[in-house]
Amino acid sequence: MVKARILIIEDDLEISRLTAMYLEAENYETKIVNDGLLAIDAIKRYKPDLVILDLMLPGLDGIEICKQSRSFYFGPILVLTACADDMSEVSLLKLGADDYLTKPIRPHVMVARIDALLRRAGSQSPSTEVIEVGQLSLDTATREVSLGQLKPVLTEAEYDILLLLASNPGNIVSRDDCCRSLRGIDYDANDRSVDMRISGLRKKLGDICSPYKLILTVRNKGYMLVNG
Repeated sequence: MVKARILIIEDDLEISRLTAMYLEAENYETKIVNDGLLAIDAIKRYKPDLVILDLMLPGLDGIEICKQSRSFYFGPILVLTACADDMSEVSLLKLGADDYLTKPIRPHVMVARIDALLRRAGSQSPSTEVIEVGQLSLDTATREVSLGQLKPVLTEAEYDILLLLASNPGNIVSRDDCCRSLRGIDYDANDRSVDMRISGLRKKLGDICSPYKLILTVRNKGYMLVNG
C-alpha cells in the first residue's frame, strides 16, 4: 500500500535514483525531476503529498522554486542542501520550506523527517471548531486565519505553530513543544527553524516591530500568544 506520493527534485542522477529506490522500499510512490526549470510544472501536474527539493539545481535554484511554488502548493517541502551557510537555510525557511537536511543524507533520518512532516500534514482534525483569541481567528476545518481584516496565507508549519499558540493563549509554549509540533523532534539549541517560523508569522500578522504585541518571546522559556 502506497504511503504517499513524493516528488524528488534533484539534479544528481545517482542521488535521485538512490533516494527514490530507498523511499519506494518504504512504500512511497516517487517521481524524479532533474532540471529546476521543470520543477514548477511537475509540482502542478504530479500533485505530490511532499516535495524533496535540492538547493543547487540547473535552470532554477531551490530558493526560487520554493518561493514560486508556495503560491499554489501548500504541502510539505523538505530541502536538501550541501551548503553549510546558515543564511541559505534561513532564507529557505522564510520562503516556505518546512524542513531541511544537510548532505550527505542519512536515509533513515530522511525517512523519519518525511514521516513527521506527513503526519503533521495529515493530522488535520475534521472538526469545524473556530479558535478565537482577540481579533485572531483560526478555522481548524479550512485552516484559514484572519486577524481583523487581514487574511494571511500561511505555510503548513506556520499554521501549526500558530494553532499551538492559539490553543494556549496567555500561556508560555516552550521551544521544545514548538519544535516537536514543527519537526517531530526535540528542540536543539542550534536549530533556528522555530525562530524563523515565528519571525515569518509576525510579519504576516503585521506584528513586525519590537516590542511585539501579538506573539511575545519569553526569554529562555518560549513564546506566548497575547490573550486579548
